[in-house]
Amino acid sequence: MPSPAESPDGLAGLGARVRAGLRAVGAWAEESYHLPYRSTLARAQADEDDLFMLMVLGESLGLPNPMGYHSLELLPAVYERFHVWHQRMGMDRSPLDHMSCC
Repeated sequence: MPSPAESPDGLAGLGARVRAGLRAVGAWAEESYHLPYRSTLARAQADEDDLFMLMVLGESLGLPNPMGYHSLELLPAVYERFHVWHQRMGMDRSPLDHMSCC
């Protein structure tokens, strides 16, 4: 059996395989560390999205919003997620008369 230096790949091939193995071990370690927190982080992200949607659509829902003028610029960004949001909030139909997504 030839030594690593005599093989066609040489030491460069061995180094590449070692680096690939270390990357795989690093990815596994990172995934196993983040696994317990994934659902907590997803729930926190959903809560933040709900608050953002409420702030942007607050004036349409009849809530006073001190940032109403500035949040009007964000309406096009939330239109596509509006249906998922109002269903997650427990509303079967759209609460807005001028926005019918269902």
